[in-house]
Amino acid sequence: MLDCASMKVNIEDYVKAALKEDITSEDITTNAIVSPTKEGLAQLICKQTGVVAGLDIFAFVFQLIDSTARFETEYKDGDFIQRGTIVGTIYGNVRALLTCERTALNFLQRMSGIATYTNECVQVMKPYKTKLLDTRKTTPNMRIFEKYAVKVGGGNNHRYNLSDGILIKDNHIAAAGSISEAVRLTKEYAPFVRKIEVEAETLEMVDEAIEAGADIIMLDNMSNEILKKSVDRIGDKAKTECSGNVTKERLKELCEIGVDYISSGALTHSAPILDFSLKNLKNLN
Repeated sequence: MLDCASMKVNIEDYVKAALKEDITSEDITTNAIVSPTKEGLAQLICKQTGVVAGLDIFAFVFQLIDSTARFETEYKDGDFIQRGTIVGTIYGNVRALLTCERTALNFLQRMSGIATYTNECVQVMKPYKTKLLDTRKTTPNMRIFEKYAVKVGGGNNHRYNLSDGILIKDNHIAAAGSISEAVRLTKEYAPFVRKIEVEAETLEMVDEAIEAGADIIMLDNMSNEILKKSVDRIGDKAKTECSGNVTKERLKELCEIGVDYISSGALTHSAPILDFSLKNLKNLN
């Protein structure tokens, strides 16, 4: 992943900011105990079974402080790892290993937790045509990592940011006065190659979105009964996306209704971490 120059450019500032959060002037404990020339290693151990994501980010945190640091592992992002597995070994300056430990683990645990929860959802949806999408409900300054983790877990990314796609939501409709007017204004403003997605909460709104020529209709916070009627009414006139209070427990019934997409903020805002630890530190000189 980090062999890509564009990825390094996009994440470096975020990783530095995370390190700055933990280091204002120095790691006083480590600097008091460890010689600045001491080299060593430590093992990364998985404490819960799940899908790993963020191994390159884990290594990159150490490399920002110690350019000679290296991480050796036989695993890759997307692998299913059992509890108790020694995932790999990080080598480098011992001060760097100790100072960067928590920040590196925070990225790895958060990303692996999202990948694991996403994969659990994907497994539920496997027999169906419906695709799973994430949302913009991400942790501030963590979106690039969290959306990557969704992909690792087998999910799909919705728009990355506000410049990435057109989504006319309830407040846009209120500002324009109607769905029809909001769609008309959007078609006048946006490039013709952009698809237009419209949020609908009622059957009346669904009808108006169809009439206005929406490409995708987001069926938001509907009961299963109204959702089914909406999907039947839309037919092949537009793609359908279900959103609102989507949990893993509801996925099967939503897929059976026949929507094209299900978007779930829970993938990024409610996934628990996957626990890892850095153990068995050894001095090499």
